[in-house]
Amino acid sequence: MATTAVFALFFAALLAALTHGVTLVWPLAFGLACFVLLALRRGHSLPAVARMLRAGAARSLIVIKIFVLIGAITAVWRACGTVPFIVYHGIALIHPQYFILSAFLLCCLVSFLLGTSFGTAGTMGIIMIILARAGGVDIAVAAGAIIAGAYFGDRCSPLSSSASLIAALTGTGLYTNLRNMFASAWLPLALAAAGYALLSPGHPLTAVDDRIAAEISRTFVLSPVVVAPAALVLALAALRVDVEKSMMASILTGLAVGVLIQHHGPGDMLRFLVFGYESADSGFFAAIIRGGGLISMVNVALIVLLSSAYAGIFAATDLLRDIETAFAALNRRVGLYAGTLGIGTLSAAFGCNQTMAVILTHQFQAEAYDRQRVSPYRLALDLENTVILISALIPWNIAGAVPAAILAADSGFIPYAFYLWLVPLTYWFTRRRKIAE
Repeated sequence: MATTAVFALFFAALLAALTHGVTLVWPLAFGLACFVLLALRRGHSLPAVARMLRAGAARSLIVIKIFVLIGAITAVWRACGTVPFIVYHGIALIHPQYFILSAFLLCCLVSFLLGTSFGTAGTMGIIMIILARAGGVDIAVAAGAIIAGAYFGDRCSPLSSSASLIAALTGTGLYTNLRNMFASAWLPLALAAAGYALLSPGHPLTAVDDRIAAEISRTFVLSPVVVAPAALVLALAALRVDVEKSMMASILTGLAVGVLIQHHGPGDMLRFLVFGYESADSGFFAAIIRGGGLISMVNVALIVLLSSAYAGIFAATDLLRDIETAFAALNRRVGLYAGTLGIGTLSAAFGCNQTMAVILTHQFQAEAYDRQRVSPYRLALDLENTVILISALIPWNIAGAVPAAILAADSGFIPYAFYLWLVPLTYWFTRRRKIAE
């Protein structure tokens, strides 16, 4: 009864935070305090609980290092012209009659380069939704295509924090996981693109605003050399260089490009790296392109740290015994993948954020996969093809709610986020194929 009450309090705190726009750090901290008190009430000593928290939090350190590098790289790529170059030439590729398809494919490209759905929604996504509004395109349809594209890279980019999180939780290799993700992505990607191609003629762009492209070309030097930081990451990823080393190399290259090509001072570039990029201009694109930096990752790093601490308590106590028993029965009835899909959906609905959903689903399923002697690489792929994407389809989960808010859209985008639906669905029928290990 006490466990149920704590879970109810925790979920109520999460929903209250979401409703009032409060960072999830506070309800996560509140919930963690409640679970600590519950563990103490169950007879665990304070030093033992402290060790549980420390063990859980330690698992997040690898991912937090990636977050730090992502914060730095997103600021540097903005300042050195990498992101503006991609946006500028992306806009030029848009065909008015196939705007919806163009928005999806461009957001796929940008998200793969940035590795973040929020960053994609906040750059290319905002520009696409502004073009959609000016051109009379249905916002729900446009937002669905944009958010679906944003999650293409959030799932399978070398720079994806969620991919690094799952690799760390399952003890698997990131690049092997990426290979498996690509193998299971081609069919849903093709089907989603076909769906957007069919939708596009009914939602054409009736007017094109060229002011954004003009402002970009006026503000930034758009020499091809500015894409060197992104090209370097992709080249090193192809060579399977450690992702942290490749990101560091890209950051250093971006700093040099920012100084030599965009003519920022070295001090300015370092300031951007820490506090985020801020343009000296006051134009429309200047407001969109600002952001990134180490400081931008503090909140998300705390969320991951707190979520991992939960896992430490859950793993070392019997607080989830009844739930684990019910989920074990579910796995026996429907199989591991269907069980992971169902448990991932419930975890995404309860946790209200992608990180907590991933950690909870792994917590519930890791032993079941191990007991049936299923490879951890299969568990990693099953998590990537379920909870990572399903989180964005839960209306109150910040995985989808935040990008929707960035685009000034609502949950009406969900039926049009084809890729998010198609990956779990198509994988259901193709999951028996051999995977890389």
